[in-house]
Order: sequence, then C-alpha cells, then structure tokens
Amino acid sequence: MFETRLATLDDAPIITHHRHRMFVDAGRKDDKYMQMVSEAFEPWVRHKIKEGRYIGWLTTQDGIVVAGAGLLLLDWPPHPLDPEPFRGYLLNVYVEPEFRRKHLATNLIELALAEARRRKIKVVSLHSTEEGRPLYKSSGFRPTNEMFFVDQPVG
Repeated sequence: MFETRLATLDDAPIITHHRHRMFVDAGRKDDKYMQMVSEAFEPWVRHKIKEGRYIGWLTTQDGIVVAGAGLLLLDWPPHPLDPEPFRGYLLNVYVEPEFRRKHLATNLIELALAEARRRKIKVVSLHSTEEGRPLYKSSGFRPTNEMFFVDQPVG
C-alpha cells in the first residue's frame, strides 16, 4: 500500500538523494562534481521548504520513501500566459527503479498541479529527459521554445 505525504524539513536528505539519482539515471556521472551539487542542494531545499517556496510530496511504502516530487514557487513577471506574478516549477520527480511503472510519478505530478491550481498559478514549467516527456505530456505539459545559456558549464 502506497501513502503520499507532504515533505518536511527532515526530508531534505531524501529529496537530495532523489535529485542526485535523477541526474545520474539521466546520464550524469556519479562523481565528485555531482556530490558537490548534492551537498549544495540539501541546505538550499531545506531553506526553500522552511520559507514555503518548495512544496514536496513523498510516496512511501511501509514507511520507506519510494518516490517524490516538488513544486517550487517562483516570482515571475506578469506574462501573456498569466498576468499574476507567480509561476510554478515542477522538479525532483523521481521514483526508485523497482517502483516505476506503478503510476506513482503521475500521482505526484497531479498533486503538484492541484497545488498550483489551488494557489491560482496557471503556468507550471519543468525540464524533462526524453524518457520523461511522454509522462509529462500525458499530464498536460507541452514543449516550449525555451533556451538556455550556461556560462562555463562544469561537470
């Protein structure tokens, strides 16, 4: 039986673990650089949870966390898609390998979108691997024309 609950400050280590595994599973090397990223992420996510800007959900089975997702609340300039000054960013969607294909990620995404709706946030964005695109598309996400500039990428 799966149960889903809100993440707390005490969950920062497992959220960090999921984020680390998410990047490694997507093809990043599990090296010193990724460890440094994770070490920087944990206090960041703890702070965002504390200030109410990161809302996370964790799915457990028998008290063990097997999946998670988060919604980051961003200040955003009013835009033709939404004149309100907020946007959501879906992140850290991760399911432990042995629990995949059980609709856990879909359920977590729906919780995040419901929270965005509750807060009257009309735009929620994310970044996806090719493998994850069908999942997000089935939840109503669509590709955009977003581009990135990364100065001196590392790792």
